[in-house]
Amino acid sequence: PPPGSTPGFLPHCRTHIPTEKTGLLKGTPGLTSLPPFPTGNIIGSGIFISPKGVLEHSGSVGLALFVWVLGGGVTALGSLCYAELGVAIPKSGGDYSYVTEIFGGLAGFLLLWSAVLIMYPTSLAVISMTFSNYVLQPVFPNCIPPAAASRVLSMACLMLLTWVNSSSVRWATRIQDVFTGGKLLALSLIIGVGFVQIFQGHFEELRPSNAFAFWMTPSVGHLALAFLQGSFAFSGWNFLNYVTEELVDPRKNLPRAIFISIPLVTFVYTFTNIAYFTAMSPQELLSSNAVAVTFGEKLLGYFSWVMPVSVALSTFGGINGYLFTSSRLCFSGAREGHLPSLLAMIHVRRCTPIPALLVCCGATAVIMLVGDTYTLINYVSFINYLCYGVTILGLLVLRWRRPALHRPIKVNLLVPITYLVFWAFLLVFSFISEPMVCGVGVIIILTGVPIFFLGVFWRSKPKCVHRLTESMTRWGQELCFVVYPQDSPEEEEKGPFQPSPLPTMDKPLKTQ
Repeated sequence: PPPGSTPGFLPHCRTHIPTEKTGLLKGTPGLTSLPPFPTGNIIGSGIFISPKGVLEHSGSVGLALFVWVLGGGVTALGSLCYAELGVAIPKSGGDYSYVTEIFGGLAGFLLLWSAVLIMYPTSLAVISMTFSNYVLQPVFPNCIPPAAASRVLSMACLMLLTWVNSSSVRWATRIQDVFTGGKLLALSLIIGVGFVQIFQGHFEELRPSNAFAFWMTPSVGHLALAFLQGSFAFSGWNFLNYVTEELVDPRKNLPRAIFISIPLVTFVYTFTNIAYFTAMSPQELLSSNAVAVTFGEKLLGYFSWVMPVSVALSTFGGINGYLFTSSRLCFSGAREGHLPSLLAMIHVRRCTPIPALLVCCGATAVIMLVGDTYTLINYVSFINYLCYGVTILGLLVLRWRRPALHRPIKVNLLVPITYLVFWAFLLVFSFISEPMVCGVGVIIILTGVPIFFLGVFWRSKPKCVHRLTESMTRWGQELCFVVYPQDSPEEEEKGPFQPSPLPTMDKPLKTQ
């Protein structure tokens, strides 16, 4: 079986990398690098693409702004619940690790299956297409950029960042830090110009009489879809839980990072939307193919080129963050025996999870070829909320089953209950409003049930299957030049393999 797991997909190859040769050390990121990481993953293409969808389903400016503020509040509730789970179950893998620990292997596998097939590839596809759309918009100022050109550029960006993440963990984390600063500067420019507009008296659309002038009466289903569109912009708030094993003192730094990043993101999103409405009417925003570009053209004049460049930088960093995190999820799944063991291997010198990165890149490329942006957002947001709710329900189950478990962070029970009430409202009315989109998402998740029983639960596979999978694993190892990480060479003699957490630096670090 894969290392550290029950028998699963592929046989175990005993080649490994000792820790002293690879620098596979846990606990390298401290608090100084934590707030940029969740902030950088949350703030991506969402704030530049979701305002149109939120406004379309809200029916008024005022209600759209309320959706953004409430979305931040709900995200904060979810983050508090995840903080408790993150320190009570200090494993990398986030939702997947928690659901597997609480509900068992099948539930964890279904969450992993949906994440690998839908959530991360779809999010990466949306962000990549937004990147190409904003890069090409100045070239095609009076029309929508050609679909073929947009997809080619999206693929090129995705492949470039896959290569970067495969080459160096340090490069990937530095790109994240640099582009987080760049995107915050871009949004600061939008917010600053918006305040100037307000001080100059250009806030007609924000006056209560205009802000709540509905051009349509939104139903409860419309409001649910508006929250789904807005929730896409907040996706990424749980990413630190995927690298819990790699954090310094997660009991202290994980909640600190959450308390810093979520209010900051909510403030930025709300005031960015306010700035949009100081320059554009609702009709102009709804007709715009690139909201930030339209904003820049109306207010920045000669410097309007700053907007597409800034958005491109922002989405570039977002793609990098999603690749970094999704590859860690694949690694965790393979380590538990729920994915092919090849995905639990890392490069012998670079210490990067190349097979997992290639799987994420390939799945995203397939998703990118089918579906439009807003339909994809509904898909991924529905599945995201479904998984979030199941995970937070697990918090209540864990409280009931293991009341004596040490919990350095313990939230009030009203926090998960409030989140779950909102979660149920959102999913039920989203399903009523978009039965096809939500139904397809549920069906894709359920297709993981037979895969689980054939690939994971069925242990006595024929020898020909083991020979085939072993040869495929060895071929993948030779192609990617990867092996299993291991804490020490002696562990192989003592018992089953237990891979170390993925590295966060390229070279060994001196420890105290």
